[in-house]
Amino acid sequence: MLYIIATLGCKVNQVETQAMEEMLHEHGHRRAQMGENADAVIVNSCAVTAESGRKTRQLIRRLHDENPGAVVAVGGCYAQLEPEKVKELGASVVFGAADRAKFVEAVEKAVESGEESMWIDKPFERRVFEEIRAGAVEGRTRAMLKIQDGCHNFCSYCIIPYTRGRLRSLPLEAAAAESARLAAAGYRELVLTGIEVASYGVDLPGKPGLADVIETVAAASGDMRIRLGSLEPTVITEEFCERVASLKKLCPHFHLSLQSGCDRTLRAMNRKYNTEEFYAVTERLRRFFPGCALTADLITGFPGETEEDHAETLSFIEKCGFADMHIFPYSRRPGTKADAMPGQLTAAVKSRRAAEAASVAGRMRAAYLQENLGTELEVLFESGEGEGSAGHSGNYLTVRVAEPGLAGQVKTVKITGISGDELVGLPI
Repeated sequence: MLYIIATLGCKVNQVETQAMEEMLHEHGHRRAQMGENADAVIVNSCAVTAESGRKTRQLIRRLHDENPGAVVAVGGCYAQLEPEKVKELGASVVFGAADRAKFVEAVEKAVESGEESMWIDKPFERRVFEEIRAGAVEGRTRAMLKIQDGCHNFCSYCIIPYTRGRLRSLPLEAAAAESARLAAAGYRELVLTGIEVASYGVDLPGKPGLADVIETVAAASGDMRIRLGSLEPTVITEEFCERVASLKKLCPHFHLSLQSGCDRTLRAMNRKYNTEEFYAVTERLRRFFPGCALTADLITGFPGETEEDHAETLSFIEKCGFADMHIFPYSRRPGTKADAMPGQLTAAVKSRRAAEAASVAGRMRAAYLQENLGTELEVLFESGEGEGSAGHSGNYLTVRVAEPGLAGQVKTVKITGISGDELVGLPI
């Protein structure tokens, strides 16, 4: 079978797509190359915002049109929420956000015999973590290990608890085994990811926490660097920092889920912290990890957000001094509490506020790049063709050097300059 596979959304979706593709390879199937007619088009969908849903529908239509006669198979969060709409778009295989092995099997049956299928479970009845193989189908540089699924935060803007269900965690022994396997396979960096990794372990016997799984992975993963996915600030306690700061393999980059720099807006979002607590987290991380990169997510134009609220947010993010930010205009998601809130703002206002926040973020990014001039950074090189090599430092800055052929290697680089949004340097 020749297949095309496409992914929308978060890193967890990327991990799950990689796992499905590995299953397909093990079964003797291969990805269709340019000019080849695919037997199956597989879409791993996203539903985090209404915009994500629109992009999912658009992608399904495009791939369907470009591959006439191919089986169209759609899984993931959007398919979980809107299975009938997905079927109307021409999908003959529709699966939710669980059981990737069964999804792959359904795709194979559809190609072999034309058998159509729809399998949508009840997310809140899921109790067992779905263990899938970590890694990457192409390359051996950076692997992602999914350690957790589900969420119980119920932020007012978010639909994901209704597609992913209850919190489930990868047992410590399984995390250790996968980490060891990936190290033996030659990966140089491991990213621990999940829907809400800060709550790792609440469902497991003994209730191990995020620090426990990080320590377990560090002990089992050879010389691989360890990088953390997005974190809720509530997990960044003094004890957490004391424990993980002793792990020299841990990359000094922490991506924090902020969403707003205004306490009134944070309450409306049903977030579990205020700006004072969040700022204390940034100071704590910088104390334990001097020079670390702190990055964050931000939503602008939330329902009811005033110009004064927005100004508070701009002032707060500048106070935090982020190395980079992911900024999103608020996108309504039917089925969430925020969708029914009064004070919905126009697209123009939301976009303007996003642009203003991006301007502040750009200044902070430039300042952080300047801070790294003259330093020595450990860089994992991911490309090494042509006249030079490029990769990411532990604090997740892109670094380029003139020396070619370094892909897959980790080297210390003396930072000598800045080129646009990247650093340049000399390998030591």
